[in-house]
Amino acid sequence: MCGIVGYAGERPALQIALGGLRRLEYRGYDSAGVAVVDGHEVVACKRAGKLANLEQAVAELAAAGADRGLATGATGIGHTRWATHGGPTDRNAHPHLSADGRIAVIHNGIIENFAKLRAELEAAGVELASDTDSECVAHLLSAELAELATADHAEPVAASGELAAAMRRVCRRLEGAFTLLAVDATAPGVVVGARRDSPLVVGRGEGENFLASDVSAFIAHTREAVELGQDQVVVITPAGVEITDFAGRPAKGRDYHIDWDAAAAEKGGYDYFMLKEIAEQPRAVADTLLGRFTEQGWIMLDEVRLSDQDLRDVDKVFIVACGTAYHAGMVAKYAIEHWTRIPCEVELASEFRYRDPVLDRSTLVVAISQSGETMDTLMALRHAKDQKARVLAICNTNGSTIPRESDAVLYTHAGPEVAVASTKAFLTQLVACYLVGLHLAQVRGVKFADEVAAVVSQLQAMPAAVEAVLETMEPVRHLARELAAAGSVLFIGRHVGYPVALEGALKLKELAYMHAEGFAAGELKHGPIALIDQGTPVVCVVPSPVGRGVLHDKMVSNLQEIRARGARTIVIAEEGDEAVTPYADHLVRVPVTPTLLAPLVATVPLQVFACEIAAARGHDVDQPRNLAKSVTVE
Repeated sequence: MCGIVGYAGERPALQIALGGLRRLEYRGYDSAGVAVVDGHEVVACKRAGKLANLEQAVAELAAAGADRGLATGATGIGHTRWATHGGPTDRNAHPHLSADGRIAVIHNGIIENFAKLRAELEAAGVELASDTDSECVAHLLSAELAELATADHAEPVAASGELAAAMRRVCRRLEGAFTLLAVDATAPGVVVGARRDSPLVVGRGEGENFLASDVSAFIAHTREAVELGQDQVVVITPAGVEITDFAGRPAKGRDYHIDWDAAAAEKGGYDYFMLKEIAEQPRAVADTLLGRFTEQGWIMLDEVRLSDQDLRDVDKVFIVACGTAYHAGMVAKYAIEHWTRIPCEVELASEFRYRDPVLDRSTLVVAISQSGETMDTLMALRHAKDQKARVLAICNTNGSTIPRESDAVLYTHAGPEVAVASTKAFLTQLVACYLVGLHLAQVRGVKFADEVAAVVSQLQAMPAAVEAVLETMEPVRHLARELAAAGSVLFIGRHVGYPVALEGALKLKELAYMHAEGFAAGELKHGPIALIDQGTPVVCVVPSPVGRGVLHDKMVSNLQEIRARGARTIVIAEEGDEAVTPYADHLVRVPVTPTLLAPLVATVPLQVFACEIAAARGHDVDQPRNLAKSVTVE
């Protein structure tokens, strides 16, 4: 998500930070800021919008003689923000300063217990200047530094300074995922960083050292890097690097040499952004789940302008979306109806308002959009509002139009997607849809707390399951290269496997420009089976023999039908399902997963399959022809 840069050396930190942030622009962002230590003062500047806005503000300060050493200080931090808590505004941009201006902090991630920490700070008389979870850290660091300066303590501080000791103390109080960088006006030449479940890497230079969320920020200056481990604090100075764990014990990171060029570094060494984004899916799923559950076991949305009674009054749900998001909505229909017993319809947003749907105050419309600016979905939302329906948005972009015009919002935390074809946004939309379904069931009293907790536990196991799938994709890549010359590929599935089949076909159309169709497997005999000829590749998404035994048996029958007509079967089935083995020319195993959550693992091989076929056919994987990432026209 956010881009993070830190520098301690002899050169102007402002230019190092701005240059690093430019190389991190590919990550996507909605505001930017820098803080520099000059003498015994922290000087900060931040602006909503693109880096150009920040650079203009810096230039204006310099022209007015008010930059106070911003351009000359040799210690600094820089940040590009992808908004989570609080909209994309100047005051929510990073860095955040402590009340006395001594400490500046930047943050990537989500601090789950920030509400509790914020209440504690406000009770102590601290006035917070933003809506973010991140600002709390600046004030907590300030409080810890004050205590370290006056109290007897066992915390080791001599080796790495009081700022590092304070950072360790604060980190032990934080829950969630975070990368933190901080500078202290009284400690020029020192930048302190910390990480938990969020990336942070050190760049080792000569007489200077760097910190960043990824190596592309400093690859122009050094190719020697250190990847920090989990729950570690790092101190960089011009002279060296020191790493400890959160308890203050000496620790080590992983040293490595960067042998990529700058362009490849932006992609994390992958050939395409799409491959990088596929690999980021376990983290994206985990981030979308972060901060969703209270200590009492309740599921939380991000913004709710609906009462529990409003949600109890809902007697029908419409899901409106386009493209990949529409397929996420099709999966959501199965989950929402199963968990809440409320009728749920899934509509293409481009068709929704033109067919005059029956909506009223008891209708909940769920609008799904990665960008929050998809025009078809926005117009469907506005039509729903005109009909007095309630609207809940699922979106990946904080502060965009669709969330602003909705009655409730659940943000996915996929981070920016550079590749046009959606991958991690799709999986996080699925997770968000599951959370909406569980929230409705909980509020309406249809599911008890222990039942919700059981599903939540299953969801929390999904990042590891997705990671397990990614580790076994080499045979899928090899098969894709074999099939690159195929004229057509068909996809079939049942139950939640049907939307997965549709999504697999869409990915192949988008990326490889080849004929691909997805079908409900039971519909084959009603016409589409005529498409099958000798050697026709058919991807079959097989349901679990445990969760949906009847459907599994019928899918095996479908496999027999198409194989008898010469199909080349590519079967996606869970581990231990041996009934499909005789009918699979190629077998792709995925972890055993609860039926409704199975799309989270079954979709991943189809993403890899489409990407590899497109690459083998010589196409631009990240920028397929005729397509745009955000469709802002009807």
